[in-house]
Amino acid sequence: MTSATLSPPFTSPAHLIPILSQQGYAALSPQGLAELSGCQLDHLDAWRASWNDLPLDLYLKDGGRYRRRRHSCFEVDGQQVEQVAHRAHWQPLSYNALHGGMQRWFEPMSPALVSQTEWAALLRWLGGVCSALKGHQPWFVEAHQFRIDTSDGIGRPTPEGAHRDGVDFVAVLLVGRANVKGGETRVFEATGPNGQRFTLAEPWSLLLLDDERVIHESTPIQPTGDGAYRDTLVLTYRSGRFQDDVGV
Repeated sequence: MTSATLSPPFTSPAHLIPILSQQGYAALSPQGLAELSGCQLDHLDAWRASWNDLPLDLYLKDGGRYRRRRHSCFEVDGQQVEQVAHRAHWQPLSYNALHGGMQRWFEPMSPALVSQTEWAALLRWLGGVCSALKGHQPWFVEAHQFRIDTSDGIGRPTPEGAHRDGVDFVAVLLVGRANVKGGETRVFEATGPNGQRFTLAEPWSLLLLDDERVIHESTPIQPTGDGAYRDTLVLTYRSGRFQDDVGV
């Protein structure tokens, strides 16, 4: 027996801030994302080819070869978006028991992508959402391009399991998926019993998470044909400073 694929509980664009404030997470359809961010979906689709050029993640402690990624960092302050010097990705063990506590240096994102007008527009808009909920301030943004494939038979989008990221907000954008089953998103209250599960399937569907209030994970993917993969863009927004092993 196969389990049903549950559609995301897409929020109306007009209600994004109230829903995110009320329950700690909200999902937007691709059309909702385009409406609020001002990014045209056909322009975002032009980004998708860059996911074909992601280096292998060599830090996986399970020895897997199912994850490829790039990583770059930015500062967003109102209308200003600035890429900062390349830096390691670091999380404390308290947030990532599997891969925390070590500096992970990934190749930076392509200049051809991060110089796009829509890239700055997307980061700027998300910064405005964060400021609407927690007050206007600079936001320290880490951007991760992920490809999860089935080179090992299955691929694990979140090998660390259900987790928080140690930031203020997390944005997960589904960029594409092909010939896979699984990859179900699960969101739970950080301090309660309630949760919801659904599958992001449409390119440029967006899940926004208040990282202080919810934990999240994605289930493993399995192939249904050749060339199976799941591509995402994950953007984390943190107040104060970037997360690092000098000042957490």
